[in-house]
Amino acid sequence: LVVDDMDDLLKSLDGRGIDLPSGKAILNTEGLKKIHYKPGLRDKILKIISDPNIAYILMMIGLAGLYFELSHPGAIFPGVIGAISLILAFFSFQTLPVNYAGVVLILLAIIFFIAEVKVASYGILSIGGVIALTLGSLMLFENMRVSLKLMLPTIVLVGGFFVIVAGVAFRALRKKPTGGAEGIVGETGVVKELVEPEGLVFVHGETWRAFSGERIEPGERVEVMGINGLLLNVRKAKDENQAGITQIREGAKE
Repeated sequence: LVVDDMDDLLKSLDGRGIDLPSGKAILNTEGLKKIHYKPGLRDKILKIISDPNIAYILMMIGLAGLYFELSHPGAIFPGVIGAISLILAFFSFQTLPVNYAGVVLILLAIIFFIAEVKVASYGILSIGGVIALTLGSLMLFENMRVSLKLMLPTIVLVGGFFVIVAGVAFRALRKKPTGGAEGIVGETGVVKELVEPEGLVFVHGETWRAFSGERIEPGERVEVMGINGLLLNVRKAKDENQAGITQIREGAKE
């Protein structure tokens, strides 16, 4: 029926027959009293987020936020926003014809992007993630699709975000530590106090207690082989360079 308003609808339905389990019934709707029910807060929210485009954006924001939190633990804010967005997205899925094959493909894309951080695939996993994300977006809803004008930019932005974050995290994992216990191993320094078997050495801009299996005179260069608590395990550095010694000695005197 195509009607102008509620009164027109009731008038058009009047006298129509409908089939019920108990038999055929005739509608008597003309002149009925209309009672209006105001939607509650839940219905208002659901009405807004039940749009496939809004639900899709919420899911993408949620996945991106959680992915960033997993890649950079401790950020907190992206994880909170991601969790809230995902909850709202799945809430809206109650009223939408969701194709869960599309959801699985999108989740698979996230797994590919996370794996890219751990494995040097030279971009193969990232490409697979973008393909899975695109297919999942196309298949996400049955009998209705997310607007292409919205979906394509979202895939580019979210896919690019995942690739960039994965690349940064991958480089951070592969980067040689420059500070702390791991960063000092392999560094060279100079002896400030006779090491026999323990003494003081100047390494990495700091003075450390050190021990060695050989006698090392003050001023000699040493190489850090390991660390036990705050005690360095050192040995005489190979291929001493006199210019380097002079520079280190000057730093040690300071």
